[in-house]
Amino acid sequence: MKRREFIAGIGVAAAWPIVARAQQKSKPVIGILNGGGVDPSEPRAWGLRAFRQGLRELGYVEGSNVLIEYRGAEGKVERFPILAAELVALKVDVIVTTGGTLAALAAKQATTTVPVIFGAVGDPIADGLVSSLARPGGNVTGFSIVATDLVGKCLELLKQVVPEVSLIAMLWKPDSVPDRTNEDRLREAGVSAQALGLQLQLVEARSVADFDKAFLEISAKGAGALLVLPTPVYDSQPQRLVDLVAKYRLPTMHANRYFVERGGLMSYGPNVADLYRRAAGYADKILKGAKPSDLPVEQPTKYELVINRKTANALGLTLSPMLLARADDVIE
Repeated sequence: MKRREFIAGIGVAAAWPIVARAQQKSKPVIGILNGGGVDPSEPRAWGLRAFRQGLRELGYVEGSNVLIEYRGAEGKVERFPILAAELVALKVDVIVTTGGTLAALAAKQATTTVPVIFGAVGDPIADGLVSSLARPGGNVTGFSIVATDLVGKCLELLKQVVPEVSLIAMLWKPDSVPDRTNEDRLREAGVSAQALGLQLQLVEARSVADFDKAFLEISAKGAGALLVLPTPVYDSQPQRLVDLVAKYRLPTMHANRYFVERGGLMSYGPNVADLYRRAAGYADKILKGAKPSDLPVEQPTKYELVINRKTANALGLTLSPMLLARADDVIE
């Protein structure tokens, strides 16, 4: 063999593994857009852990047969568009949002081709995420919680636990959901409060740093109970919120059992962690070729009431046998 042919042969042989590797199908990549941090091992990262649990149940092992790119807004919702654009630029196969409605909207605005699965949003039709629940259309689908309908029920349950209460504070982050959702939620709260003979004190906390000031406002007005409107920002620091509630001795209703497990009094709402776990099933279907437009938006089939009896005793509250029997879980 001539020297030139020999060298050329070596070149082809050396290049072949590279070409072969390039032709092999790479591991699927899931991008996660989270409202908090990006470390799934953090105690507060229950949404990420629930999604990863769902993946494991379906046979996915991170780093082995699936890769995950994490992006976290650290409670700063204005970062969502930038982080969503980063995931699109990485050419992930699917984006899963675990940061509420604003994260889902940011992902939708960032791409019309990459499939997007939202883990838990309010009203996806009213917020412009999908055209219908049964046939979402486009590249977006996921799981919805109808938050506006929960406000009235939460106020009713607080009134049952604290019958003498006349003023209930509502802690909220106004920019955590679109304006229309806020308007619907506040309207529902007003109607329910009037029916129950209650007055409402609306208290704003845009970040965890605002908690101290917010609780001083609540204390100054003399509110007898507190309703915390859900937002991923509050979910990122559950113990901080629970500690302040205990300090001010406020009977409090949360939207997620995560707070009650850490000492909060009550929660009423869907099991959001279960929705994130179920989102893994949609990711699996999409990675196997399903189109988001053909996957209906699913809603919770059950809402759960969770009560912490120890916290109730510490607050000097008497829980009726009827309420305890109605609870899905009583934490002793």
